[in-house]
Amino acid sequence: MLVEEEKEFCGWLWKHYKKRYHTAEFYIYTGDIDVSAEEILLKVKNVMNIDIQKNIKFIYLTKRSWIEASKYPCFTLLGQAVGSMYLGFEALQRFTPDIMIDTIGLTFAMFIFKYIGGCRTGSYIHYPIITKEMTKRVSNREIMYNNSGRIARSPFLTFGKIIYYKYFALMYSYAGKFSDITLVNSTFTLEHLSVLWNSPLHLVYPPCDVDYFKKIKRSAERPEKIKILSLAQFRPEKNHALQLQALYELREIIPEGVFERICLVLIGSCRNANDEVLVKDLKDLSKHLSLDNNVQFKVNVSFEELNKELEEAFIGIHTMQDEHFGISVVEQMASGLIVVAHRSGGPVLDIIETSEGSRLGFLAVCPQDYAHSIKYILKADEDEINAIRERARSSVDRFSTEKFRNEFLRAIGPIFRF
Repeated sequence: MLVEEEKEFCGWLWKHYKKRYHTAEFYIYTGDIDVSAEEILLKVKNVMNIDIQKNIKFIYLTKRSWIEASKYPCFTLLGQAVGSMYLGFEALQRFTPDIMIDTIGLTFAMFIFKYIGGCRTGSYIHYPIITKEMTKRVSNREIMYNNSGRIARSPFLTFGKIIYYKYFALMYSYAGKFSDITLVNSTFTLEHLSVLWNSPLHLVYPPCDVDYFKKIKRSAERPEKIKILSLAQFRPEKNHALQLQALYELREIIPEGVFERICLVLIGSCRNANDEVLVKDLKDLSKHLSLDNNVQFKVNVSFEELNKELEEAFIGIHTMQDEHFGISVVEQMASGLIVVAHRSGGPVLDIIETSEGSRLGFLAVCPQDYAHSIKYILKADEDEINAIRERARSSVDRFSTEKFRNEFLRAIGPIFRF
């Protein structure tokens, strides 16, 4: 049984499980109550290029809002934890599986499925709900998307949030024990959960159709119009504003004639009205920085349009701090883009090597870092660029769908033995 709202990952899982366990019946819990199964599968095909047969079954849940962050202005993590248990109750009332595999981080619902539903349980963790870095940033009173200025400026509120985080981490550690088998998608997630859960974990990189992206042809000559491609959902933590700030800094350090040829293309999906507001704010920021002639926003594009942009782009950019893995970074590298990503999380631990002679891409932290990395790429000769591109394309085979299938099925297999 799969619980999945990240439709791309759901598609890969279902295809591989159906091949291995062809006599099993597979169901997906979904909160998309106003969308038919045919529409869901068609969107998966159009957006993700994953073709799933239509005999898959969907179980519709009406309580998904209970796990959405917007429902809990305060104590968001705790609210979502309790909400996930409530959603788990609804799921069991509608259908009780023999095996339940969570792939969206509903760790606190594992107890409900295991001891009330009597299910065997498995988890594929994309991102720890809480980490020591989160507590450290609160302690340092850093203002971020998950730590408001009001809390950061108050010693009393900061102390209270630290206590809250520490107790929540204990509850998270306890909840993780109800997963019979736990897989993680990156070294970043592995390191953090190893500290929190103190239980066996299996590292299995997420699937990327690298063979498909490696077929994208690159021109032997550098394009006249230089496209910098950003590929990430429009969410606060993706930090698209840093990309605009980097472009602003770049304008200060390269000739005006070169900058006029540069276009930053931001491609991503919007989940809800809050994401749409974020896109509007980013557009306003680009105008404020006088970058609107050098920036394009493309929301909810089709897979065909994404392919076109990957073919035309020269540089890839990714700016999320502590990205758990970074599947879009892999896709860009496989497509032959020269990638600049944040020096943290999956990009630095799993994906991008930067030592001389083995360089696969570039890592940066602040707008100035990104700007200087892009400037270096623009000035580098073709031999160096092609060498980086070829090494990067060769390196991504470790993230292939075949590699994922073998590793995932091997790790999760024991809970299918009755």
